Amino acid sequence: MVVPSVFAAFDEDGDGKVSVSELRRCMEATLGADVSDEEAAVILASVDADGDGLLNQEEFSRLAAGAHEEDDADVKLRCLREAFGMYASSSAEDTATMITPASLRRTLSRLGSHELGVEECRAMICRFDLDGDGKLSFDEFRVMMMA
Repeated sequence: MVVPSVFAAFDEDGDGKVSVSELRRCMEATLGADVSDEEAAVILASVDADGDGLLNQEEFSRLAAGAHEEDDADVKLRCLREAFGMYASSSAEDTATMITPASLRRTLSRLGSHELGVEECRAMICRFDLDGDGKLSFDEFRVMMMA
């Protein structure tokens, strides 16, 4: 639940509801970016459960919680992609970026891990290699990291 004072800051006229124009002005003030009435209306409509074109405190709380969850998910996905990129093979013969036993061994060595052989790296990959191709795709890497 959003702190009542945050809701009150958006509810400029104090009527207990946040209108499109109030949402737009506060978003511009807090985010520092121009937000059109149309963009604010789409955002408002996405959580306007009663369809009155205004946000009550409960709807506003859902909007704030949803935005936070989406940001966290985006950050996690970006971090996973960056980590995957560190381990992935960059050889020209690979058409798709994958983590191979050799690229895993190379990256672990660069990170200061004790020396592993290619066979040990192959065994590590095998545990999460869902399609059996001997390499980890981003989706397989994501499964491994979430396990």
